Amino acid sequence: MNSQPNITFEESDTLISIVGLGSNLDSRHGSKFEIIRKAINSLEELCLRPCIVSSFYESEPEFCSPDSPIFVNLVVVLFLPASAEPMRFFSCVQGLEERLGRVRSSGVNEPRPIDIDLLFFGKKSISSDYLTIPHPRALKRRFVLEPLAEIFPDLVLPGQELSVVELLNRLPKNGWVRKCPSDLVEEAKS
Repeated sequence: MNSQPNITFEESDTLISIVGLGSNLDSRHGSKFEIIRKAINSLEELCLRPCIVSSFYESEPEFCSPDSPIFVNLVVVLFLPASAEPMRFFSCVQGLEERLGRVRSSGVNEPRPIDIDLLFFGKKSISSDYLTIPHPRALKRRFVLEPLAEIFPDLVLPGQELSVVELLNRLPKNGWVRKCPSDLVEEAKS
């Protein structure tokens, strides 16, 4: 595990945001890995300092059609200006998804080249027709908690009393998530 700096959701000049990225569909924008890398690069342009990125993980599609391809997921910790507004950031994220080939339809959990979930946005709590923060299912998803536990196992998320690794250990053992082999990730770079 990499040694990472401590983060706190209390920094005065920085807003800590955590996003989950996923893809289970290659597109004209590249492979699943390439699309996620492009998304990370675009998100990092909004940050005050380099973001912290977990390893890539493969995961079993949950609540998808039986023929859905395997997902590639990771989490990213972003360091945004303290003045960042959640709805404006959410709009930027949706625009980024569209630029990377995401087409929204009426189907639920369809294969997609990119999915960016806004999991946490500082200590803010929002509930609207378009956006709920913290993400209502983030702490129930192994494909979110495993990558987050890799980079910040002892982090206590806003509204929680348990650390990320403790939350992960309490999840039921249904579904599978596994770290992508490094050769698979390296092959996607070339």
